[in-house]
Amino acid sequence: MTFQAKPFGSSPAPLMYVAKYENDGWDNGTIEPFTDLVLSPFAMCFHYGQTVFEGLKAYRSADDQILVFRQQENFLRMNKSLERMAMPTLPQKLWEEGILSLISNLRDEVPPHGEGSLYIRPFAIATQPKLGVELSDEYLFLVTACQVGAYYDKNLKVKVEKEFTRAAPGGAGSAKCGGNYGSAFYPFKKAKAEGFDQILWTDSKSHEFFEESGTMNFGFFIEDTFITPPASDTILDGITRKSIIELARDKGYKIEVRPFSVTELKESFSKGLKIEAFGLGTAAVIAPFESISIDGINYACYCAPDAQMFTLKNELKGIQEGKVFDKHGWNTIVEKFVEA
Repeated sequence: MTFQAKPFGSSPAPLMYVAKYENDGWDNGTIEPFTDLVLSPFAMCFHYGQTVFEGLKAYRSADDQILVFRQQENFLRMNKSLERMAMPTLPQKLWEEGILSLISNLRDEVPPHGEGSLYIRPFAIATQPKLGVELSDEYLFLVTACQVGAYYDKNLKVKVEKEFTRAAPGGAGSAKCGGNYGSAFYPFKKAKAEGFDQILWTDSKSHEFFEESGTMNFGFFIEDTFITPPASDTILDGITRKSIIELARDKGYKIEVRPFSVTELKESFSKGLKIEAFGLGTAAVIAPFESISIDGINYACYCAPDAQMFTLKNELKGIQEGKVFDKHGWNTIVEKFVEA
């Protein structure tokens, strides 16, 4: 098998899974050839934002097993997002059929060991053709896939965002819904025009406390202490973030899950402390920050090969690819599920 990485999410795998919700229930779902959807222009997903998605990966181990990383966590988070968007939740069986059976049928699409992964995109949309501002009675749950390599091929230059806000308390910031991403494009576009690769979001009230980084969670090492903001109703409860916290604990790092302010970061830089900063997400795993711009001043971060973040990244990728013993039981072996 020859694997050549293409732009992330640009080349769909040949199959997809489709299930319909109507008459107050989900049907059994089917695996079908990947093709365009036919929807009415009145379909409510186009108008009122009832769209929810997830992202997870399947890897090929050295002994040719197909491993799916922490798919149960994605299932739980997707249902939380569906509840927040007033959409029908998914039964466990429907999720497993959609994810694991599809991956089993796409086994040959999973890249060779150590050369990439099969990115899985489950999503649900409101499809009832109606322009009334109310809940849809009809939905689709689909699972698609594509081969992927590294999401970022360089260290990132990021900007602390103090004008625009990603989410506010009581909103849908913790849901993985389309609106959270659509509203972020404009400030990201402005930051990119200024020469930055990503944004560091701050809280909506004071713009003082860090929340997320673009489409990722994030963390810092200040000297030898790993610090990351706590999940909340404005911060997505990231699965990569959870995993890195567990691995840092396994390795005996000092861990602080707490609010972390722009002022504290500036003071740490002014003291000359060694600061590692990085995004945490399914697509990127760990994305190192080369520099952080605060109020127009660029501060350099530590990105040398001996950085602690790379130790954690290598450990996590080793588990995902079956090279490191999975003592937490995070991986699902697809063949075992299919044969059961």
